[in-house]
Amino acid sequence: MTARPVLAVAGVAALVLAACSQNPAPSTEDPQTTPQDGVTPPASAPHDPAAGDSLSGPTPPVVDPAPAVASQAPGAQGGSSDWRQVSRTADASALGRLDQAWRLGRAEAEDKGFADQVEALGPLVDPNAALTGRLQPPPGTYRCRTIKLGSKDEKGPAFLSYPNFRCTVELTPGGDLILTKATGSQRSRGLLYPHSDNQLVFLGAQAWGDEATYPTYGQTRDRDQIGVFERIGPQRWRLVIPWPKQEAKLEILELTR
Repeated sequence: MTARPVLAVAGVAALVLAACSQNPAPSTEDPQTTPQDGVTPPASAPHDPAAGDSLSGPTPPVVDPAPAVASQAPGAQGGSSDWRQVSRTADASALGRLDQAWRLGRAEAEDKGFADQVEALGPLVDPNAALTGRLQPPPGTYRCRTIKLGSKDEKGPAFLSYPNFRCTVELTPGGDLILTKATGSQRSRGLLYPHSDNQLVFLGAQAWGDEATYPTYGQTRDRDQIGVFERIGPQRWRLVIPWPKQEAKLEILELTR
């Protein structure tokens, strides 16, 4: 029998991913003029510019995660409980430079005129805000939003804040905990692995535009994501992705209920 990842803190295993096709890379358009989160949809598929960002409004097609769970029945991502055995070397190195991403991302945003906006985010942008205990969010639907600090090439926007999206957390019968950002033009899906008493490690991948499925981590290098998942308050969590493949120096996904 293939081993399943088991979360050390609460005995919950890590997450499952599905498969996906490739798509053009994200743009760096300002979300104030483009009500998405940085991706230009494929030209072959008509796109409604009013769709995709709030919980109450129309959204792009939401990926049904059920088929992915069924296809990964033998155990997610090799059945390892150690994220280091699954992650690419370059991604593990990026995670090791998390402190640097925090420092440079915040500094660039503040230096380029966004100090007030950054300060207003409070604990969400405090690198030391992670709390111990209750790291796994209960299964269900969450309100989530994306914040991007710094620009990858120092030519794009130094600060981006998007409106609310919809995220879900699922616990499969096999014990895999799945985090999915289900709406917006950059949608993520991934697994959580044990790491420390105040952090889990997320390994996932992005779907872009109007794609109907998600890639599996390791399938397409420029879609892969690695980050730390932390609890920062009652019913409040964040996924922090240092040195993402596109756009920013640091990307934060906040989950609240």
